[in-house]
Amino acid sequence: MHKRPAMRLLQRVRWRDVRVGRWRCPCCRWPIHLRLEERDVGVRCSRCRASAITQSLVDVLLVRFGSPVGKDCLELSGRGALVAWLARRAGQLTRTEYMPDLPGGHMVDGVRNEDVQAMTFAPDHFDLCTCTEVFEHVVDDMAGFREVLRVLRPGGAFVFTVPLTGAARTVERARMVDGRVRHELEPEYHGDPYSGSGHVLCFRNYGNDIVDRLREAGFGEAAIVRPRSRMFGFARGVVFARK
Repeated sequence: MHKRPAMRLLQRVRWRDVRVGRWRCPCCRWPIHLRLEERDVGVRCSRCRASAITQSLVDVLLVRFGSPVGKDCLELSGRGALVAWLARRAGQLTRTEYMPDLPGGHMVDGVRNEDVQAMTFAPDHFDLCTCTEVFEHVVDDMAGFREVLRVLRPGGAFVFTVPLTGAARTVERARMVDGRVRHELEPEYHGDPYSGSGHVLCFRNYGNDIVDRLREAGFGEAAIVRPRSRMFGFARGVVFARK
């Protein structure tokens, strides 16, 4: 059994680096936060444990989209603080993970197997789609963006995070050619909290042109939005797009 992400984080803590901060958590409104590591996943609400990544997304979602209460929501992960926050508010929450050995639409412990590049949902199905740190791992991200657009209702929003370099242009690190991965740069791998794997290939490092990709995919509005709190300097830019 894989250890919970919070337990793994605590095991890495250097206590001399721990700091306490005060701001209202967008997820639970609790004012006390901890910096356990000097990176975004090391900044946590002391009550709901939402990281700076989750807090950034929720803050931007509430400001730009509004409350998800009563909305049909799609979250492209199976668990975590964002899932818990949405589950308490959404009218209907659908959770997905990509499990390549299973057919699309298959359910495993309440989580639906979906490949974001070719989802099995009907068009105009959701009001809101969210995800954190997913699209840098998608082979064909443009296909994924078009699929999210397809399953959103008119006026629906896509609110998500990816690691943003701050550069003007996205750098493609790897491509799929004839069914095989071709590396353009030294391979970069990220951890996967759902499976416990630390070897999920990063296909690209996104620049600010991610908003151009979303508009090219058909979204009428796309922007990188900063949350209102600095969160020890680890607040994340959030990508907001609307159909």
